[in-house]
Amino acid sequence: QVQLVESGGGLVQAGGSLRLSCVASGRIFAINSMGWYRQAPGKQREMVAGIISSGSPNYADSVKGRFTISRGNAENTVYLQMNSLNPEDTAVYYCNAAVQRLSFAPTGVYWGQGTQVTVSS
Repeated sequence: QVQLVESGGGLVQAGGSLRLSCVASGRIFAINSMGWYRQAPGKQREMVAGIISSGSPNYADSVKGRFTISRGNAENTVYLQMNSLNPEDTAVYYCNAAVQRLSFAPTGVYWGQGTQVTVSS
């Protein structure tokens, strides 16, 4: 089974920055894509940013220009650099990954447990 573990969440003042990390472990042949989602109280989970194996990123309009997603050199990690944070960014942030466990296997989607990001006024 593939495990994803997020870290880097916490409390930050408006205008500040945080860097989230996600590390995948387990039996992995390839990670085709990784991404970040978030869920605020009373709202649906939404996609924040995603990145494919070639390095091409995509962002939600609400974070474009403020957040940057990147893959680690080992290809089992993904980062989310969050700048110019505001209280509307407060949410639980979840890492996900599309993973092939074996070369002949189909791709499965896995999720981390989430990390809390709180932005104070």
